[in-house]
Amino acid sequence: MAAPEHVHAAADAAVTTLDGVVVLGVAPIAASTFITDPKLPRQPVPASDGADYLKTIPGFSTVRSGGTNGDPVLRGMFGSRIALLTNDGALSGACPSRMDNAMSYIAPETYDRLTVIKGPQTVLWGGGASAGTVRFEREIPYFDRPGVRAQGSVLAGSHGRNDQVLDASAGTPRGYVRLAANRSEADDYRDGNGEPVPSAWDKWNADAALGWTPDPDTVLELSAGAGDAEARYAGRGMDGSRFRRDSLGLRFEKKHIGGVLDAVTGNLYRNQVDHVMDNYTLRDPDPAGGMPMPMASNVGDTSQGGRVAATWQQDRLELTAGIDGRQSEHRKRSASGRGNYRNMPWTEDARFRNVGAFAESHWHLSDLHHVMSGLRVDRASVDDLRTDTGGMMPMPNPTAGQRRAETLAGGFVRYEHDMAGALGWYAGLGHAERMPDYWELFSPSRGPAGAANAFAGVRPERTTQLDAGLQFRRGDLEGWASVYAGRIDDYILFDYLAGGMMGTTTRARNVDADIAGGEMGVDWKPRDGLKLSGVLAYAWGETDEGPLPQMPPLEARLSASGERAAWSWGALLHLVDSQHRVSTGQGNVVGRDLGPSAGFAVFSLNGGYRFGDRLQLTAGIDNLFDRAYSEHLNLGGNSAFGYPAEPERIGEPGRTAWMKLNFSY
Repeated sequence: MAAPEHVHAAADAAVTTLDGVVVLGVAPIAASTFITDPKLPRQPVPASDGADYLKTIPGFSTVRSGGTNGDPVLRGMFGSRIALLTNDGALSGACPSRMDNAMSYIAPETYDRLTVIKGPQTVLWGGGASAGTVRFEREIPYFDRPGVRAQGSVLAGSHGRNDQVLDASAGTPRGYVRLAANRSEADDYRDGNGEPVPSAWDKWNADAALGWTPDPDTVLELSAGAGDAEARYAGRGMDGSRFRRDSLGLRFEKKHIGGVLDAVTGNLYRNQVDHVMDNYTLRDPDPAGGMPMPMASNVGDTSQGGRVAATWQQDRLELTAGIDGRQSEHRKRSASGRGNYRNMPWTEDARFRNVGAFAESHWHLSDLHHVMSGLRVDRASVDDLRTDTGGMMPMPNPTAGQRRAETLAGGFVRYEHDMAGALGWYAGLGHAERMPDYWELFSPSRGPAGAANAFAGVRPERTTQLDAGLQFRRGDLEGWASVYAGRIDDYILFDYLAGGMMGTTTRARNVDADIAGGEMGVDWKPRDGLKLSGVLAYAWGETDEGPLPQMPPLEARLSASGERAAWSWGALLHLVDSQHRVSTGQGNVVGRDLGPSAGFAVFSLNGGYRFGDRLQLTAGIDNLFDRAYSEHLNLGGNSAFGYPAEPERIGEPGRTAWMKLNFSY
């Protein structure tokens, strides 16, 4: 059981009865929990990757590097502080600078449900998820009689954007077969000043599943998938010329067993990525730059693991308990010259293992009062397989062959009062301990003062956080708010240091940090067919040295949407405040604070028409007034594409028109 039954009921309603044709924002359906259908049309222009789609949910932002493959940020927190799962399996990128973060391999529209739980308020889906948990899920397409179902979409837009998505299944009461596939393509866009920004991409994904359903509450499913892509980047010295993904999965579910034991679920998965970065496939090497000759780096990661859980129900108590495990191996090779990397042997440089046990309960004190709690313990280890430090002047690796192992604990307790009623509220205290990930242990040039390197010196993070919120419903008015305040002991911070002739170097170290912030929203239906909405999100962080870097600014979204007969329309005003709380020269493995940023306002429109229940056409114009603006979280451009040597924020797309046709059968 992934969540209490009342959450499932609310989730079903949220997915099937969303007002309006185009999604302009997502509201919570339970305490700290947001659920939406990724197949629904959305504005801005439908996302090409998982990170872009997450921005629909208040509190999410993205480290921008061009047109696609941004890195998701939740409440100012980044990387493995967010648990990212696809069909309950872990997927990891391989680039040491996260050019191919996990969301780069996600095609949102091929999934049925996106679930987000903010804060350390669940222990069911892995340890260390201090910022939150994100699950892209595919539901079981059970057939009560022989039949065929299909849904999909086609999209065309400015800057050569064109997408195709198809999700088809056929089955009987005894089983089914399902195919979900997509292709997405775009050219370089122009920002509000009319300047071209390197941002083109070409992606495809295909996933197939074969399921056996002896009854409506039992399923055994075997799945397999693959994908590949290429993407140009304005904010990096290389482009991504290969994003190969190969996936295998097996899952079993038995629900509504009866008696005390209510459900048993389990899954196994294997996800492998093969990523190539080079400076010659999608650009020409810059003779005056840092890489004047053709160069390529090929990296890969294989993650495999599984999970088994059982749910018991008796009287007013529900309990889910189980174990999960994951192992991943990282490998690399590189060479100068076009295609020469293919002749080089693979070198494995890191191996991670994690085994965890968890238990989460829901105690129905009454229809109005509920207590949720959970505990988990993880045993995590990592092996340093590097023989040397790499780079242009490699040295023997002082931690070669060493292993680090940690026992990590996590848990939470939360009280909820009448969250399904007219006025509900909740408050929860959570704790998460996180093992440093690959990018924090192996990517930095240096470790903390006195340590041989980051592998030897960077300590695990420990986050303790209070989450609270309320929901209000009265007639045609609904509102919600969520706030948080936390302490992060041994927060892993990156310093960007001037390296002289060797360029910028990075140092990873631990500091203590305080964080706080929240989100709020309101929906008002002044009359039938019209809805006015607004959301606000803010994140704050501080260390003894000053502001925590890479924190998004205050952000608001105001929207109006309406429906009349088969027609619909919507308008979105995106407002972002300036950000002056920066720590120049500090950041994370992807980016650093580039200094204060200016605020901006962007206005967008959309409209749609339904041709019956099975066909709908939507169209929109993003950034209607062609504003020139850039996001605060930004890698900055590089000189290879005419950007200055010092990073300059990458401009966001100017006026962008799009049209999308959704169909179902």
